[in-house]
Amino acid sequence: MLSEFLSDDHLSVSVRLSGEDGLQALRENKYDLAILDIMLPGMNGLDVLKEVRRNNDIPVIMLTARGDDIDRILGLEFGADDYLSKPFNPRELLARIKAIMRRTGSEERRGGKVSVGNLEIDTRSRRVSADGKPLRLTGTEFELLRCLAETPGKVIPKEQLSQQVLGRKHMPYDRSIDTHISNVRGKLADAGISQPSIQSQRGVGYLLLEGD
Repeated sequence: MLSEFLSDDHLSVSVRLSGEDGLQALRENKYDLAILDIMLPGMNGLDVLKEVRRNNDIPVIMLTARGDDIDRILGLEFGADDYLSKPFNPRELLARIKAIMRRTGSEERRGGKVSVGNLEIDTRSRRVSADGKPLRLTGTEFELLRCLAETPGKVIPKEQLSQQVLGRKHMPYDRSIDTHISNVRGKLADAGISQPSIQSQRGVGYLLLEGD
């Protein structure tokens, strides 16, 4: 049903019915985005996502069962760009897809380089380097870091980050931005980058700081 719905909107859709087949398809073909259900025969969606993130930065939207907060949190922690809880309106999925495609497509690949501390962010190639070494980020993580780096030292509210990074309104109790921030912090720490640092302002949002 989803394949037919998305195809009607002029999207080219390839369907795989198991995690193993999906991973094989990703190894053999280039796709712009993956929609990954957690409930799969054999490997579940979270295991598939972990395997995808070993060497592929393709944007991923997770589909989770209603009320499975743990699955949603784990999906984001493992590198999913966004999620939808079932049941959902297919139009909402299409809106999420278009939001991700807008920020990762060629129309967004303009501008130049932004440098903050030991980080250099190339907004054209969508690549980040830390002390001259590549830093692997998902599309959502890249967009989040870019938003913070464009106005270092300024607090950006979660509502604004949600609109700019996820393409949707920030809802109460939605921890998506917080989880993506945690992922970026972890990758900066793994790369040995302590400055700049992502700081939080409780109840408001986040900012990127150079120095103490």
